[in-house]
Amino acid sequence: MPVQARIPPPAHADEGVRLLWTSGWDSTFQLLRLLLLHRLPVTPYYLEDDTRASTATELEAIGRITAALHAQFPHTRALLRPLQRFRVADLAPDAVIADALREVRTRMYIGSQYAWLPMFCKQQGVDGIEMSVHVDDKVQALLSSRVVAFEQAGTYRSVRVAPGHAATPEYALFRYFSFPLFSIDKRAMEREARLAGWGPLMEMTWFCHRPLRGKPCGLCAPCVYTIEEGLAWRVPRVRRGLSFVYRLFARPLKPPLRAAWTTVRGDRA
Repeated sequence: MPVQARIPPPAHADEGVRLLWTSGWDSTFQLLRLLLLHRLPVTPYYLEDDTRASTATELEAIGRITAALHAQFPHTRALLRPLQRFRVADLAPDAVIADALREVRTRMYIGSQYAWLPMFCKQQGVDGIEMSVHVDDKVQALLSSRVVAFEQAGTYRSVRVAPGHAATPEYALFRYFSFPLFSIDKRAMEREARLAGWGPLMEMTWFCHRPLRGKPCGLCAPCVYTIEEGLAWRVPRVRRGLSFVYRLFARPLKPPLRAAWTTVRGDRA
């Protein structure tokens, strides 16, 4: 990965570090690093997706983690700025970004959030916001040969998509973000958090998109990734069994079905 020292994010000193925070494992780990290790001010951003059943659960987890941080580490009261909430439904369609996502999906399937996140940044004038892409993440694999490193806030190393890739759909989708966890996986985050004494805070995080009676479902994409990336203990035992059956029999059918549906839609268009 080449190092280029002179592509810092645009200045927004009043907000400190901007961070996409969902209450999930990865973004919460980065939040704790920023507040407790680097002692930097942070403005967290949350985009509410009305189609996601977990929105209320995620916001509750954000509230619990915030309260615990304030109680255990009083200095975070000044560093952690109020959560900035926006609705995905309020975003205007963007043909350039939609076309870029469609092009990327011909090579690798990534979720629809990678359309509305850049649309949000473009329409709100947000640049340099941190996204917690990590090792074992599809987006990390997609961007691995397209990023350049820089020093964030004069304190820690992060990466962004290099300007030399401006003509690519990957740049259109990910130009607004920096990726501070690009070289670390979930198990390494777990080890670092445990050594730092952040374990109880990390256990407050939430990841499942379709919770069942307040517990992770084991079948949605974040549950599957959590299991496959070494944190299976976070999913209840019974639902880990259901997840095994799903991953063995149903999941392999998704790519051909998705490809067939894409072809049908293209033909209709």
